[in-house]
Amino acid sequence: MPNLKEVVLSEFRIYETDEFIKKLSKMSPTDASRMQRKLKSYVYPQLKQDPFWGANIKKLRDYKPSTWRYRFNKFRLFYTVDIDERIVFILTIDFRKNAYR
Repeated sequence: MPNLKEVVLSEFRIYETDEFIKKLSKMSPTDASRMQRKLKSYVYPQLKQDPFWGANIKKLRDYKPSTWRYRFNKFRLFYTVDIDERIVFILTIDFRKNAYR
């Protein structure tokens, strides 16, 4: 059984980019509030444990650097992962209808 230090060190850290923060600030107060609750209670804990696997996670094709998409409700969250530093970089978030343009 791993000790507590190994478990803590194995988790990924979350880094929110300036673009992501800017997109959140431009959302309606209702969407932003709902988004913050969802991110803190569900999305970030899942990404900290394993950012490569999950029902809502998909690796995007032909993106350099490798980019993943997290799907929830009508939003899409895009991120990259630095495996060596164990950091998940949250790049941006957008409505589904605008995300893939």
